[in-house]
Amino acid sequence: MDQIDDAAHAGGVCGIIVSMTASDAELIFYHGPMGAGKSTFALQTHFNQGQQGRSGLLLTMMDRSAEPVVTSRIGLRAQALALGADDDVYAIVTDRHLHDPLDYLVCDEAQFLTPEQVEQLARVVDDCGVDAFAFGLLTDFRSILFSGSARLVEIADEVHRMQAIVLCWCGRPAFLNARIVDGQVARTGEVVAVGDTGDGPVMYRALCRRHHVAGRTKP
Repeated sequence: MDQIDDAAHAGGVCGIIVSMTASDAELIFYHGPMGAGKSTFALQTHFNQGQQGRSGLLLTMMDRSAEPVVTSRIGLRAQALALGADDDVYAIVTDRHLHDPLDYLVCDEAQFLTPEQVEQLARVVDDCGVDAFAFGLLTDFRSILFSGSARLVEIADEVHRMQAIVLCWCGRPAFLNARIVDGQVARTGEVVAVGDTGDGPVMYRALCRRHHVAGRTKP
């Protein structure tokens, strides 16, 4: 009994499970620029996992809809648990896991996770044997790594660049995200400003490196 108590203390609320069974669970991060189909792939992953009889939880942070859903630009959407910057991902997920065992997590907009939340997500994988699939942008509008994405690159079991081809207006592959304000490429401002690729006060465009540096969004 003491051994079980020690294992639980060392591994958290899921420590007993891991102490008795080996886990092959992984944290996998998929990244790409805006328009690469990340949210679509997140929803497809959630659907496919469920079709295999696995129990999962769909998470998001600051979806473009400003609702607790994951939405894609091709019209797909699904209800999700919306996380906030102060939420303890480990506590939220393990509480759910203890009452309704989970096999996997899908987290969209993972770039907005804090580094601590990424570590909490990894701890869920290791302690509870729950697979985690994270989807998000790699860099912000300044071409600097989001802190959440940086931590995912550092500690995820696998990191994959989305294979969908996103093109700059010039025809070159686009992998950098430009923020457009009043028709101009913004260089300063808050790191987080939720917008979309459609017309609006805050717009984003995927550009090649040459035109991101030049600030050119059209011929």
